[in-house]
Amino acid sequence: MSRILLSPSRYVQGEGAINEIGVHAARLGTKALLTGGKSALSQVGEAIVASLGAQGIGVVRERFNGECSTNEINRLIEVVKKEGCDFVIGAGGGKAIDTGKAVAHEMKIPVVVVPTIAATDAPCSALSVVYTDGGVFERYLVLPKNPDCVLVDTGIVAKAPVEFLISGMGDALATFWEADTCFKSCKPNVLTGGCPVLRSAHALARLCYDTLLEFGVQAKLAVQKQMVTPAVEAIVEANTLLSGLGFESGGLAGAHSVHNGFTVLESSHHKLHGQKVAFGTIAQLVMEGRPAADVEEVLDFCLSVGLPVCLADLGIINPSKEEIRKVAEATTAPGETIHASCFPVNASMVEAAIWTADALGSEYKQGM
Repeated sequence: MSRILLSPSRYVQGEGAINEIGVHAARLGTKALLTGGKSALSQVGEAIVASLGAQGIGVVRERFNGECSTNEINRLIEVVKKEGCDFVIGAGGGKAIDTGKAVAHEMKIPVVVVPTIAATDAPCSALSVVYTDGGVFERYLVLPKNPDCVLVDTGIVAKAPVEFLISGMGDALATFWEADTCFKSCKPNVLTGGCPVLRSAHALARLCYDTLLEFGVQAKLAVQKQMVTPAVEAIVEANTLLSGLGFESGGLAGAHSVHNGFTVLESSHHKLHGQKVAFGTIAQLVMEGRPAADVEEVLDFCLSVGLPVCLADLGIINPSKEEIRKVAEATTAPGETIHASCFPVNASMVEAAIWTADALGSEYKQGM
């Protein structure tokens, strides 16, 4: 069976990179739909317009409404049609980026991704995670190609609240453990059209994990001061590029399914994607029976940078057995990536793993 490595056509990262976007976009089209949230557009809008204008490229700005939902995707498609845009620029966080990618896919036009935070691995992927208008996970939209350009200005990322960088580390934390599960199980990876995992994808996922362990704390401290250092560059690369390549070509498993399961609890909606994925990683390791040393290494890392290790850290206080059972059932729904595990998984196994991970994380915190 063939194997495949997926990646964006062009990846650009560095302090001040936003001023180069016109050069990279000039090969893609002559009129852009620029969409992003209020904060993202205020941060990068003028610089993008100026850089595109220097290349003779027109821009239509349209604010993103906050949820990557079918309704929002369709609304922006109508803007593209009305304004005659021939490529899309999606700026901001994961949901704005995923929406921009979905719009470009439906219109069959190029897309440029401009993350203003390093909170998820969404920028590089050929995937949009679609939610209901109320924020409940609905489906994965697997796209036929990766973004045409991903441009990350680390100066902008470093000025965002540090919680976003930490969340990105939580998302990236799962990359190796999920790819390792897929590598060992040899089950088809839904994100690569059923192909098993390449050794290079597994190695990139491991590099992502090693980078987090080496530079995570230092990068967190630098961004708290809104400074760009080599550690910040390394973590932005891990959160964005390495995690993106690692999860997409390496595969997803339990951690992201547990995240999706948590979306059925309204009490978790205020937490960031990577925060829930980090706890999902611990639950996955418990469910798989990974060695204690691996679990402790992950717990140590989470506590060192401020990621959740128990349900209370996610704002899920004294949940009922019924609530966690509901999460477990959503986690193991047909088509969920947890079924990439080396063994058959059911809701009872996930339920036990969540409760055990919660107890383990709570006790570990107390012993620190």
